[in-house]
Parts: sequence; C-alpha cells; structure tokens
Amino acid sequence: MNTRIALATVRRVLVQLRHDHRTVALMLAFPTVLMVILRFVFNSDERFGGIAPALLGIFPFTVMFLVTSVSTLRERRGGTLERLMTMPMGRGDFLIGYGVGFSLLAVVQVAIVSAVTMTWLGLDVAGSVWVLLLIALLDALLGTALGLGVSAFARTEFQAVQFLPVVVLPQVLLCGLFTDRGQMAPVLEAASNVLPLTYAVEAVQIVTRQAEATAELWIDVAVVLGSSVLALTLGALTLSRQSR
Repeated sequence: MNTRIALATVRRVLVQLRHDHRTVALMLAFPTVLMVILRFVFNSDERFGGIAPALLGIFPFTVMFLVTSVSTLRERRGGTLERLMTMPMGRGDFLIGYGVGFSLLAVVQVAIVSAVTMTWLGLDVAGSVWVLLLIALLDALLGTALGLGVSAFARTEFQAVQFLPVVVLPQVLLCGLFTDRGQMAPVLEAASNVLPLTYAVEAVQIVTRQAEATAELWIDVAVVLGSSVLALTLGALTLSRQSR
C-alpha cells in the first residue's frame, strides 16, 4: 500500500461527497431524525433507553452499506474504477481510501446522533464516548466493506439497493434489537452468533450501560474489526472485474 495514494483516494472520496448534498444529508441528518422520531414514538425514557444503544450500532453499518454499494457501482459502471486500477493505485490503496473516507464521515454522523441522543433525548452513557465512536467507526468500515463487495454483483443502482434487505435486514432482526438473543429459537440464536452486527450492537450496549471497559467489550470490538478486515479482503477480489 502507498500511503500517499491512499490519502489521495480519501481526499477524492471526501470531495465527491462534498458535492453530493443528498448523500451527505442522508448520512448525517437522516439517522438523527429517525432517532428523534423513535424517542417520541416510545414516549418513555425507559423504553427508549432500551433500544437507542442498539440503533447507535445499526445506523453507521446500514447507511455506509447503502452509500458505498451505490457509489462503488457508479464507479464500476462508469469505467472510473477500471481507469483507477490501470494507474499506480493498488487494491489496498483503493480499499483503504474508500474505507477511511466513508468512515470519517460516519464518525461525524455518529457524533451528531450521539450528541442529540445524549442531550436532548436524554440517553445516559455510562462508559467512554470515545469507545462508542470507535465502535461506530468499525461499524461503518464493516458496512463499507460489505457494500464494496455487493456492488460487484449489481448491474443497476436499484439492484444494489435490493441487497440491503438480503445483507442488512437479517442482521438487524437477529442482533438483539427486538428481543434478547437468549430467548430466540436455538437455530436463530446460532445464526446471530456468526453475524458481525450482533457483536457491534452488543459492544454499544455495554458501553452505554457499564462504566468499565470489560473483556467482553474488547472481544466484541475485535470480532467487528476482524469481520471488517475479512470483508475488505473479500471485497478486494472483486476489484478486477470489468465494467458491465
């Protein structure tokens, strides 16, 4: 990997996003709006406090998956990716550039959502806010990596969006958002144990409810990090595909 090229790729991603106001609005404003709506839907501090931590783990993953899959598909379809790959840029430069670029914006997204949730909406966070942002960063990186890989199998932006319920929805349903995983059917609990979003949500819940950084928390963080690296590695295998 060439650090200079990777940083140039990060800059290119951020410049593109700066000119795409709708995407930036989706990434930064929409999660906060959803959190505010949910707060008043539940109209109870206790019920909202039970679901809000899980959503802080789900939002970066979901939004980054959607944005990355569509953005990378545009690059593939437009031939931009092929032109980039003929330059000195390697696969690692492209992956790191995209991952860091989108993840930086994801940190801003989570910072805004967390600030609104912990002040106006009244969510208490017992642990470190910095650890919360670290988990959000890894969530975003995981969503970015999976979106990058999925873009190789879609021919249109609509098809890229169709992968959202296939890749994201099962993880949301099984991550413990709606019910404790221990109360699920054994086969569903076993499935949730191999899904990376499960560990991201669990890590966020530990941070918001416990002041101490436990061993369980760092195991969850390590699983999410390992899953992100694996997804990026698999996504790299799709970069040699020609535009269709």
